[in-house]
Amino acid sequence: MRLPQETIRAKRDGLTLDPEEIAAFVRGLTDGAVGEGQAAAFAMAVFFRGLALPERVALTRAMAESGRVLAWDLPGPVLDKHSTGGIGDTVSLPLAPMVAACGGFVPMISGRGLGHTGGTLDKLASIPGYDATPGLDTFRRVVGEVGCAIIGQTAELAPADRRLYAIRDVTGTVESLDLITASILSKKLAAGLQGLVMDVKQGSGAFMAGLDEARALAESIVTVAEGAGLRTAALITDMDAPLASAAGNALEVAYALDYLTGARREPRFHAVTLALGAEMLVAGGLAPDRDAAAERLETALASGRAAEIFSKMVVALGGPGDLLKAPARYLPAAPVQRPVRQDGTVAGIDTRAIGLAVIGLGGGRTRPEDAIDPRVGFTDLAGPGDASGLLGIVHAADAAAADRAEAGLRAAYRMGEAPSGRPPIIERVGAG
Repeated sequence: MRLPQETIRAKRDGLTLDPEEIAAFVRGLTDGAVGEGQAAAFAMAVFFRGLALPERVALTRAMAESGRVLAWDLPGPVLDKHSTGGIGDTVSLPLAPMVAACGGFVPMISGRGLGHTGGTLDKLASIPGYDATPGLDTFRRVVGEVGCAIIGQTAELAPADRRLYAIRDVTGTVESLDLITASILSKKLAAGLQGLVMDVKQGSGAFMAGLDEARALAESIVTVAEGAGLRTAALITDMDAPLASAAGNALEVAYALDYLTGARREPRFHAVTLALGAEMLVAGGLAPDRDAAAERLETALASGRAAEIFSKMVVALGGPGDLLKAPARYLPAAPVQRPVRQDGTVAGIDTRAIGLAVIGLGGGRTRPEDAIDPRVGFTDLAGPGDASGLLGIVHAADAAAADRAEAGLRAAYRMGEAPSGRPPIIERVGAG
């Protein structure tokens, strides 16, 4: 068995690692035998050299088995959705209770912000009292009683991935197709799912900016997951513009609450949410086809059942019982709120730049140990073709931060002729 440094050297030189060697390295990630520098070097070697399919499967399995693997005994299918990350992508918050309202059980293990994208875990952390990292017994109980629980990765589930995930965030290795595949699927396999739907983002705000890259990632995830016995489909969706008109942790929670209660349902966000939910219901045998599934999800929203389940989940995990009725009472607000105006029509958006501007405000990390300011970000972000004159509203901790964010927001927008329409769902990858 090679020493960790020899495993790194072998991958650096383009050699193929055998499953036992990969498993040993992953054990080192888990028990601390692999140091921070070694983990970072391994991630960089994989980034440049890549992994063959058997290596990818071996890494995924080893990380999934680095902690506990859950088994469920529930009166419905255990389903989940995962996004590769984008700006204004807060779909998970309303989608989990929507699927639960239709008879599914959703044990959703989410991540922190990664690179320029926001993390569901960081968004939930802006809800006072919400325990985003409960013990597994609590997690299992809430899923069984409520129908869904959205939590962060615990120390008990795929701990090797948890460590590597934080290192990738700050070492320029986030975009590795191999590491993305292994990271996502190790958590999902550990969660004991029966069906998974992937949202693979493509565009200026995605890790996979090109369509060929997005297809390759979608196919990688579907192939590795299916090989591990997990029914999986993937949708490639548009990230050439923010999915929601809000970006920032507490601001996106407020947006999700508006969506659940019907106060605001923007068409692009709604289309992606319904499409992903429909795939989940079909995968779980809860609807005969995607059209029927979408109707069930619409009913779950219109009846208020999805909002009710979200509220129960928040309470069960320690949050306030009246969050949906009085979000402003609980979600922190930034002291500086500044509209940014620009005449003309939005011709294009550097969506990644908006994500980086949120980090610059304090809404993301540049080091794993950095604290996040949940108050900051943007609302009312303009979309392609918008000619209202408002690019967005900056939410900042102070005037100097607002100045920097305003400059970043202006630089992210290109004004000119209205672009041709781009569908929010680009294509589907997977069987069925």
